[in-house]
Formats: sequence, C-alpha cells, structure tokens
Amino acid sequence: MQKNLLSVINEAGSFLLEREGAAPRIALILGSGLGELAEEAEDKRVIEYKEIPGFPVSTVQGHKGRLVFGKMGGKRVVFMQGRFHYYEGYNMKEVAFPIWVFNFLGIKKLIVTNAAGGINTSFKPGDLMIIKDHINYTNNNPLIGPNLEALGPRFPDMSAAYSNELIEIVRECAYSNGIRLQEGNYLFLTGPSYETPAEIRAFRILGADAVGMSTVPEVLAANHCGIETVGISCITNMAAGILDAPLNHKEVMETAERVKGDFSKLIKSVVEKMEV
Repeated sequence: MQKNLLSVINEAGSFLLEREGAAPRIALILGSGLGELAEEAEDKRVIEYKEIPGFPVSTVQGHKGRLVFGKMGGKRVVFMQGRFHYYEGYNMKEVAFPIWVFNFLGIKKLIVTNAAGGINTSFKPGDLMIIKDHINYTNNNPLIGPNLEALGPRFPDMSAAYSNELIEIVRECAYSNGIRLQEGNYLFLTGPSYETPAEIRAFRILGADAVGMSTVPEVLAANHCGIETVGISCITNMAAGILDAPLNHKEVMETAERVKGDFSKLIKSVVEKMEV
C-alpha cells in the first residue's frame, strides 16, 4: 500500500459500492476449510480479491480469495471466502485492510471464524468455541503508526473486544440447534510453523484455550472503527504435545469438512437473530 491508506480504503470501498449498489450490514470472515458456507447464500454475487483495488490475495489452501455478497438468514451479508495472514508476508495493515473497507461500506456486525488448535484438554477436534477473549502474542498490531482519526481513536478500548450481546446470541443458537459449544481464550501467533509442546504448555499457563495464526488483527481493526464483533473457532486439531501425533494442515481441512453441517446451522441461526 504505497498510497495513502485512507485513499486506498476509499478506492476499494467505492469500487464495491459501484458493483453492488448498496452494501450489507453484516460481514463474515471464513477461516481455513470453512469457506463453503458462502456457497449457501442466496442471490450470490462474487468478486475476486484480485479485482478489488488495494486488496491482497489469499495464498493458503482452503482460502478461495473472493468476496461473496448475498442473503442468509433473511439478511444481506458479505462473506470473505478466505483471509490474509501475517505469515504470508503481508504486513498487519494489509491483513486488517478488508475490515477498514467493510467500515467504509457501513458494516455494523462482524462474525470472524477460524481453524484453531485446542490447548484446553477438555476440548476435542470438531468442537466449536466461542472466543471470549484473546491474547496477542505477536508483539504486533495493525494500529501501529499514525492514527487515522477518520477510522477510530488513538487508543481503542479492548475490554470487550468480543461483543457480550453477540456472544449470548451464539450461545442461544447453539443450544436451540443442539450443537456442542465450548468457550475460551484464543492466542494469536504469527505462524507459519506450528507450536512446540513447550510453547503449548506455556500458553496454557497464560490462560489460552486455543491457538491460531489469524483473527486478532481483524478484531483489533474492527474494534478500532466500532464494528461489533463475535468470534468462533473450529477446533480442528489438538495442539502440539497433547496427543502423540504430528500436526499438519490436511487434518485441519478434514476436520473443518466434518463439522461444516453444525457450523453452517450455527452461523445461519446467528445471522437470523442479529439486529442491524
């Protein structure tokens, strides 16, 4: 992003408004292996990231790299079918860039999802976890640098980074659909290497229940510009050292495929209950 950040945000947002005519008020970021949910939207319209001015492109398996506009749960929504990660070589502002574009469009509610490794030993692969809070273990933040007052304050409050109101909606929807739901703290690392068993033992002491390589930059940006946010992790594997087995991305994709039915039911119910 060589040009002024605000001008790039405005350029991308204006492009999308011109294509769509009017923007939805709910956005969903779909993590590794979870992107198929967007295919269930009604009246779908697809825009490839590479078409959007200033947008990065996804390079990771399981991330298609496109925006899908459509309807779900009776509401107009936009899906990010694939996200950007710091480990791909993007800087934190590039990772958070879509959130600022969503803010330009007038998005008010954000559902952010991810695939995560389970640290809490009461979890099992295939569980869905409400993110109650997070730990940023990267020593990095997309808000570093001159503050853009047009987006939000210099020192945004993160004491309720994940909306209590939206968390309660997720709980209610999981219960009504008979879906097993965990709750916990998500710890963010840069990746791309998986963690060592010693690191996982340390993170458990810190209070982490799950670990992953995404989500936090987007949540920081969303809170900065006042977008109400809720997060859901799909526990696709147990973290290093908990089970006597090597970790690999194939397992992540296979578990996400296995739970996509419950995931789809939950997200559809949550969107339907949201007020925008």
